[in-house]
Amino acid sequence: MTQLATRRDFITTSLAAMAGVGLSTAFNPAFGKTIRPADKIRLGIIGTGSRGAGLATLIREMPEYELVACCDIIPENLQKGLSLAAKNAKGYADYRKLLDDKSIDAVVIATPLYLHYPMAVAALQAGKHIYLEKSMTYDIPQAIDLVKKVKASGLVFQIGYQYRYYGLYHRVKEIMKENWLGKITHFECQYNRNSNWRFPVKDPKMERAINWRMYREYCGGPLSELCAHEIDVVNYLTDSHPVKVVGLGGINYWKDGRDTYDNIRTVYDYPNGVKASVTSVLSNAYNGYSIRILGDKATVEILRDKALIYPEITNNAKGTVDGVTGATIAVTTQGKGVEVKFGKPGEVDLEPTVFALKDFAECVRNKKEPVSNVETGRDGSIAIHMGNAAADTEKVQYWKPEYSA
Repeated sequence: MTQLATRRDFITTSLAAMAGVGLSTAFNPAFGKTIRPADKIRLGIIGTGSRGAGLATLIREMPEYELVACCDIIPENLQKGLSLAAKNAKGYADYRKLLDDKSIDAVVIATPLYLHYPMAVAALQAGKHIYLEKSMTYDIPQAIDLVKKVKASGLVFQIGYQYRYYGLYHRVKEIMKENWLGKITHFECQYNRNSNWRFPVKDPKMERAINWRMYREYCGGPLSELCAHEIDVVNYLTDSHPVKVVGLGGINYWKDGRDTYDNIRTVYDYPNGVKASVTSVLSNAYNGYSIRILGDKATVEILRDKALIYPEITNNAKGTVDGVTGATIAVTTQGKGVEVKFGKPGEVDLEPTVFALKDFAECVRNKKEPVSNVETGRDGSIAIHMGNAAADTEKVQYWKPEYSA
């Protein structure tokens, strides 16, 4: 057995991740029982680390849900989750036992990326509606297969791309359709941090379980853990997916044993020649998260909780250029940005994830397909894997017809 296999087997065994992957997911009519509007959705969370605990914090304030079970292999994480759950909520170290509880209607899966597919498959087999954190799957075959399994299950399956539910992005999409920006040619996306991106580890044996983002056997690095949101946003705003991608990445700053990139730059080619650059740098946090949409009439810059629009202003005055009197000075500048107003009058400004969780509850009650669903999740995951493959091979990666079948 290789050293890599030994390490991964240790983590996988600890998390009881691979149980039931090969079983049939044919829909059982008893699954997905009807939930009356007056009933709370009985929810379990699998993975109560930083993201799972954050979700639990939001869920406990939402009347749609009752958080009745939590699961994590790390005792401190499990206790944190239970402290945010309903009174007498059950705690599990093995997620399969949580799924065996027939009183649980739905589950949130907020575990490391490589566990998303096996846990989602097991939850479908158990008849649970699923809110699965991004990104959807560890590799392309899993993404394609999960679409088939979800479609066969008849269950609600939502991916945690919360910006699809946020009014800011809805307004930006309206602005694009209303032609405020003119012909759109480029998206410039970045998600930068100045951090080694590590969590403290008390027991060296748990290094990879806790700092899984550092290792390729567990995730896709910055592209899957940070830039995934922006890739999904471009897909959402363009109603499409990339057709090809080029990329470069490296480990040039954090020389600490990680094997996921500490910097990556990709350029995705979308239909009609629209380009989307997607960048993540872990050694500089300037402007952190931003998306710029470049049109020939105006530019929109999307930040965390607001967007600014910059009209194109062109000055073709005559002047002196490089010592030549009378040469044309062609200067294009955006000037001062105007903030984009969004949201309905009187609407409470909530964390975007709350809007996503509210829609998940609505979909469970009414058996609707979420806006962020298994097919949009597939497209995002495939784009992420294409970007990493482009950086790994330094070759163009193409969207294959079978990806959309």
